[in-house]
Amino acid sequence: MSGIAQKKIEQIAQMWNERGKGLITHMALEIEEVSIQGVQVRMPFNPEFCVDREQTLLHGGILTALLDSVFGLANFVAIEGVSTMATLDLRVDYLRPARSRADVIVRAHCFRKTRHIAFDSGSIWFDGHENAEIARGVASFALTRGDSSLFDALEKGDPS
Repeated sequence: MSGIAQKKIEQIAQMWNERGKGLITHMALEIEEVSIQGVQVRMPFNPEFCVDREQTLLHGGILTALLDSVFGLANFVAIEGVSTMATLDLRVDYLRPARSRADVIVRAHCFRKTRHIAFDSGSIWFDGHENAEIARGVASFALTRGDSSLFDALEKGDPS
């Protein structure tokens, strides 16, 4: 990959982080890896996302929202010219209880794209436990292409 392409990918990741709102902002997500092949994002442990008294069991909705958001980043990186996207279908299989006080790691990638639809897959595990996934997901997204894409904003020098 050229230096220009890698720079554009890094700028997309930065813009994705800066434009986050609501719950996603509260998750304090940290992008660890970003490339056309996929993205990896860390969510620091937050006891507010736990549903038990001991504050060790993460709510499944947090995992679903996290996966959905990281799929969005993977799409923006892998598909040129996307201005917006909407989740069409999202399936999450919970493989074991999400019980830990460790950071959560999500790895996602866009494995197929058409002009109007993107297909993604990803997995979630706790930091230090890469071989013990807590959830896996797949999703499809409706894509809108146009002049207001992240790529166009980057080319115009608009970081916001």
